[in-house]
Amino acid sequence: MSDSFYFRQLLAGRDFGVDDDVARSMRNFVYAIGDRDSGEAVLVDPAYRPSELVSIVEDDGLSVIGAVGTHYHPDHIGGTLTGAQHIAGISEMQRTSRIPVHVQAEEVEWVKARTGVGEEVLVVHHDHDVLRIGAIDITLLLTPGHTPGSQCLVVEGCLMSGDTLFIDGCGRTDLPGGDAREMFKSLSERLAVVSDETILFPGHLYSPEASLTMGEVRARNYVLEPKSPDQWLAMFGS
Repeated sequence: MSDSFYFRQLLAGRDFGVDDDVARSMRNFVYAIGDRDSGEAVLVDPAYRPSELVSIVEDDGLSVIGAVGTHYHPDHIGGTLTGAQHIAGISEMQRTSRIPVHVQAEEVEWVKARTGVGEEVLVVHHDHDVLRIGAIDITLLLTPGHTPGSQCLVVEGCLMSGDTLFIDGCGRTDLPGGDAREMFKSLSERLAVVSDETILFPGHLYSPEASLTMGEVRARNYVLEPKSPDQWLAMFGS
């Protein structure tokens, strides 16, 4: 990692939103990525208490200049969770600062529908686009399956996987926009470009570890065992 690389893994309900019962139960991770030299940073999946997240970054001496959504689900970018229950996220961030929100093209309509943000807020990306923050390059990988436009971020030897891949398991494919065949392809092909030395940082704390190398994840994660679409669908398809 370069000396200027700024990175924080923040757990909802522990590092922010400590009085939020939903945040504590959902165990979402939010990530702050930036360049210490330029003083710029982005927040990945800023839900629950976006103002607290901005303050954390600012206390570290950086300014939040954008957000990245791994996918449209409210526990990651805000919106209506169940019934009338609302989670604060990217729409609330726009009230104080009109920062851009970076999403994959396939996710745009889903993000708009769930959060209510306008298309003018969204920066549309495609597979393997590079988002530059100062001198730090973040590669955006399109990894559909959990949702149509789920994306993972690769930067400085780290992989932020959202709900595409956890240390143990992967995201569900039986929710709106989910696709079991695409999930198999994302896990077996699209993430194959990520080296074993890369450190996986998932979207939720669903394992004892908060991060692990991809080599260790590949050796132990049962969802990576099937070697064909038919095997995958027999085990996990819906």
